[in-house]
Amino acid sequence: MALSDYVNTFGQAMLKRYGERVHKISLDASFTCPNRDGSKGVGGCTFCNNVSFSPNSKQPAPISHQIAAGRRVIRKRTRAQKYIAYFQAYTNTYDETAALKILYDMAINEEDVIGLSIGTRPDCVRDDVLDLLVSYQEQGYEVWLELGLQSAFDESLKRVNRGHGFAEYEQTLLAARKRGLQVCTHLIAGLPGETGWHVKESLKRVLDLGVDGLKLHPLHVVKNTVLANEWKEGLYQPMTMQEYIHIAADVVELTPPEVIFHRLTGTAAPDILVAPEWCSLKWRVLNGIEDELSARKRQNQRVA
Repeated sequence: MALSDYVNTFGQAMLKRYGERVHKISLDASFTCPNRDGSKGVGGCTFCNNVSFSPNSKQPAPISHQIAAGRRVIRKRTRAQKYIAYFQAYTNTYDETAALKILYDMAINEEDVIGLSIGTRPDCVRDDVLDLLVSYQEQGYEVWLELGLQSAFDESLKRVNRGHGFAEYEQTLLAARKRGLQVCTHLIAGLPGETGWHVKESLKRVLDLGVDGLKLHPLHVVKNTVLANEWKEGLYQPMTMQEYIHIAADVVELTPPEVIFHRLTGTAAPDILVAPEWCSLKWRVLNGIEDELSARKRQNQRVA
């Protein structure tokens, strides 16, 4: 058995949709964030050192160069020939619509790029930006709007200095789905003050509103963040790998089969990861989730 036997993974969903492998190529278009530039706050989220989420964020190259570099790596690893340009670093709708269109067009003008995935905050998606994304979808491109919610609890969002609440997420989600856009929601397990119960309640609120995709990953402590200082002072304790595996399996079991999982864990580069160490062990975590789901299935079969 494989993880995709238990989970509707993005890779398998794209394989069914297009008849071949389709991979995301992560891009850094030099965006910033309203929680960093002073319009809503400074310093960003307490856990945010964006290098941990984007391998190209130190010195971003031109979009075409980043796609070429990602293409070489992916073709060598999986021989995939089609790609989705994933605008990942920081807030990728945080600019004038005309400027966004120039950047998005740079990506889709690559002949083997068949779509866009736009990572952003729910409080930074204007109606004209949604209409722009719809225009790409109407041209036949695969389009995903990825909303970084992290938690449905406003108290938790305030604690990590997120700069928005659940209400902004709900408003943007409904506006996007009303237009027929696919939405992938990001959730984090292990936020300060939260337990597995909070993650499952956040999931429930997200599913109740409707969503097309999910990303789940553990909160990891990286260098040069407020969270790193809190960890050093003993004010934050990351969850164990087994705790995360259990929560991730719960999330999978509670999610309708048609919802696509774009991610079930997350990692950070060893040179910036502070804690927990297991966050660098992507495949061990994924294998652990698969084993947990398999064990639960066998248990249910015995009970039945």
